[in-house]
Amino acid sequence: MVKILMRADTHVSFSVPAEEPVAKCTLSQVLAALTVSLGSMVVGFSSAYTSPALVSMKDRNITSFEVTDQASSWVGGIMPLAGLAGGILGGPMIEYLGRKNTILATATPFIIAWLLIGCATHVAMVLVGRALSGLCVGIASLSLPVYLGETVQPEVRGTLGLLPTAFGNIGILLCFVAGKYLDWSGLAFLGATLPVPFLILMFLIPETPRWYVSRNREDLARKALQWLRGRKADVEPELKGISKSHQEAERHASKSAMLDLLKKSNLKPLMISLGLMFFQQLSGINAVIFYTVSIFQSAGSTIDEKLCTIIVGVVNFIATFIATVLIDRLGRKILLYISDVAMIVTLMTLGTFFYMKNNGEDVSHIGWLPLAAFVVFVVGFSLGFGPIPWLMMGEILPGKIRGSAASVATAFNWSCTFVVTKTFTDITITLGNHGAFWMFGSICVVGLLFVIVYVPETQGKSLEDIERKMMGRVRRMSSVANIKPLSFNISSGTLAKPEQEPQR
Repeated sequence: MVKILMRADTHVSFSVPAEEPVAKCTLSQVLAALTVSLGSMVVGFSSAYTSPALVSMKDRNITSFEVTDQASSWVGGIMPLAGLAGGILGGPMIEYLGRKNTILATATPFIIAWLLIGCATHVAMVLVGRALSGLCVGIASLSLPVYLGETVQPEVRGTLGLLPTAFGNIGILLCFVAGKYLDWSGLAFLGATLPVPFLILMFLIPETPRWYVSRNREDLARKALQWLRGRKADVEPELKGISKSHQEAERHASKSAMLDLLKKSNLKPLMISLGLMFFQQLSGINAVIFYTVSIFQSAGSTIDEKLCTIIVGVVNFIATFIATVLIDRLGRKILLYISDVAMIVTLMTLGTFFYMKNNGEDVSHIGWLPLAAFVVFVVGFSLGFGPIPWLMMGEILPGKIRGSAASVATAFNWSCTFVVTKTFTDITITLGNHGAFWMFGSICVVGLLFVIVYVPETQGKSLEDIERKMMGRVRRMSSVANIKPLSFNISSGTLAKPEQEPQR
């Protein structure tokens, strides 16, 4: 009995198989993850659209209206700017409408946005369509990780939590491949078909149990949890844990959501999430995705630039599936380390290549280098800094402020995306291609230090356990359970008095 009580608050591991059955991933959880991931595929397609579409959109033989360089920069930049607005709007939506209804609400506007672009007779219609799709992208990118974080069991939360990123990369790959054969209008009509299966399947999955608990609907929370965990699963212990965590958060909550965010206990996980979002975007990834074709054209690569784009998309897709296999084995931090080092090396390599080319050196014998560097860069990004900031946003933010904090983090992410994509052309003019890549590489070095010092490991932990650790709350079970780990002498089996240091 002493051993079981000690296990609650010490690092001594005991095997109690009869009382702690291993959780199993159910088909219903997989269905829920796949359904919301289809929404992420639409997000990926939207993000990649400008890379193949702008080339044909600026061709007056194809397009009936003129698209200037300034207008084309807005076609690329207005989506992340609208994503910023969507991130701000999405926080209140997931709190008041629920996680599921918020995700569902993006499907129809996505279809309308793509139809506006496909039927455009003026660049203004394209911009309105891109803005509407960006608004939906901002809302979806916030609500998808929150939904999965609150429905999937800790043992498989890493694997299933990366499915939206994997499907997002399928959307990017689909856009790149289709862009080789379709012009900007045909590509937009293809985009309009993608939200349809997502819209239909969303009606089959439940709202998250944690949202129901926050609305004092424990009966519906029990039903949702039973659907997710399986008919024969005993969901009462998990439901009690969710309810207890919610009550504890309510006791510590203030009247103002903004004041809650500024509390020291809440500020730490929020700042970690913001830091991960900052280093994700300032790695330059969206400059690469939005302007892939243009970058390969300027590199003078010996390989067809559209083929290079497709290869990058394929690698991006494969690398994310590798991450889904590794994340629940290696953990979040190890993958972030690997990701950051890979990006640093490749960005510095790309910078050196463009420096040599811009200074008149003959680089024809290494014309393959940009593609190789892009491939390694994308692999590195997709293994860690691509999916993990979004996954950890749904894990480390406390339940009481999860909606508002996720809104801030998502809005901040899209702000960084807008700044990078809108200013990338100006940065390359000011610093040169080489300077831009060196700048992004230097930021990645700082990002590596940030991960080492501040980012916690969340592998295999329940949301309630993560919240208690991040906010410094200690669960008091009994006087025995509060004994400090170092006060227990395993060899003699003796216990020191609670809350006291052992006598020396």
